[in-house]
Order: sequence, then C-alpha cells, then structure tokens
Amino acid sequence: MREAGAGSFDLVEQHANQARLLGPADVRRLAGELGIRPTKRLGQNFVHDSNTVRRIVGAAELTAEDVVLEVGPGLGSLTLALLPEAAGVVAVEIDPVLAERLPRTAAEFAPELCDRLRVLPADALRVRAADFAEPRPTALVANLPYNVAVPVVLHLLAELPSLRTGLVMVQSEVADRLAAKPGGRTYGVPSVKAAWYADVRRAGPVPRNVFWPVPNVDSGLVAFSRVDPPSAAPRAQVFAAVDAAFAQRRKTLRAALSGWAGSAARAEEVLRAAGVDPAARGEQLTVADFARVAEAAGEPAS
Repeated sequence: MREAGAGSFDLVEQHANQARLLGPADVRRLAGELGIRPTKRLGQNFVHDSNTVRRIVGAAELTAEDVVLEVGPGLGSLTLALLPEAAGVVAVEIDPVLAERLPRTAAEFAPELCDRLRVLPADALRVRAADFAEPRPTALVANLPYNVAVPVVLHLLAELPSLRTGLVMVQSEVADRLAAKPGGRTYGVPSVKAAWYADVRRAGPVPRNVFWPVPNVDSGLVAFSRVDPPSAAPRAQVFAAVDAAFAQRRKTLRAALSGWAGSAARAEEVLRAAGVDPAARGEQLTVADFARVAEAAGEPAS
C-alpha cells in the first residue's frame, strides 16, 4: 500500500469476481486437512480476510505484465488475489507440505488462472537469480515471515535486479526500521541498506484480527520502488561501513569506524575526505553519505 499521493489502504477492490478467495472457514479447513499448526519458528500467521488481501493487491499497483514474487504464500490467501492481476506469480515456500498443496488450491479456487502460478519449494534466503525462469519477477508482494523479513527483503533486492517494486507485510516495528529516515531512533542498518536499493516508505497498518492465529504484534505494510545505487562504490564496502557505524551507534563515527578504517586517525581522515563530520553519528548519515565514506576509504583495511 501507499501513503498519501501514492494510493491508499482503502483502494476500491478490483477484479473481485475473477478468483474465489479464502475465508476463515477455508483457511481452517485447509490447515486441518494438512495437519498444520502454525509455528513461530516459520513465522506462520495466515491471513483469512479476503478484503485485506484484495486491498493489498490493489495497492501494489501491479500491471498485467508483472511477474510477482510471493514469499511464504502459506495456504494461498494472498496468492489467489494476485493471480488475476499479473502475468504470473512465483511463490517461494519453504514448507514442503504447503508448497505441494498450493497448486491444487489454485486449481480449486481459480481454475482459469492456475496456470499463472509456479511454486518454488525453497528457502527465500537461499534462492538465486538462476532459480527463476525468464521473465524473472518484477514485483515482490508478500506477507513475509516476521522472523526473517529484513534479511529476505535485502537478499531478494540484491539477487534480483529485475524487482522494480514491492509491497510487503511485516511486523510494524520492522516496517518502521525499513522506512526510517536519518535522524530518528528507528533509523539503522536495515534503513540504510534498504535505501541502497530502493525508495522505501510506510504504507499503512494491518489489523491483527485478519490473521490466524492472531499475532501478539502489530503489522504494517512497506512499499518500495527500485532506485539506482547512490554511487559506484562496491556495495560490500559500503555495507561494511554501515555495519561498523551502527555496531556502536552511540559513539562518534571517528571511534565507531576505527576498526573498519584501520585506526581512529585513519577513520577521521576518510570522513573528512568524504565531507562528513568525524564527530557525527551513524544515524545522521544517508546512504549516499556512507557511499562517499566508502569511496574515500578506497580498499578496505587488511
């Protein structure tokens, strides 16, 4: 979903009759059939409210040419709403039982659209671009397992340059961190690294009662649009500087980056060359600032 000026959580439902969606009774029936009890280890909370998934898909602003990547499709609530809106859906599911059942669910609920679905039984943290057939995914739309949401988003953005847009449901605090801007308490490593790849923004809350089981945390939506990297500096070098700066976020950058640069004196030299105050702290720097620091440092210290 989008904030004001880029759509709304309350967008008009579209294509409602093109696929029958899962309701609470369907979710419980499928879970019972498969003997599934949602686990915290896999971050499983299944969405059972059809209006919610329709609104999410509408807010994702997909085109008929998009190939959607869905991570953790679970029982298929969101998958069924995605099928009418895109050229194809690639669902990455780590649970083999759920991965095996999803195509049959699509055939049952959306028989005219089920050929658009491809299920990839895999860990989203381990997939590579080569695992995806052409055309590769262009949009990420997912109810992400909360325990791995940040690494999954960063891994997929790095591995799949084809991903141009996305809309993901995550824990509300994680949404805040991903979309945070410099200067705030929630701004940190996830904020900076996500900004390397994309313009990231909060896109609205999701009520707890649309999930089964009801989670004990609030949820939120995060939208992103791909941008070009802020510099030609090696991403690994920039991210190493980011990690070092926030590992000791209460320290000045001169001190926090001393190990990364080789010494405090060298860190100050690099920071001044990059036009960054050595007395500043990591939370004050944009991703472009960190890129300038990495460029000024040149090759990392051995």
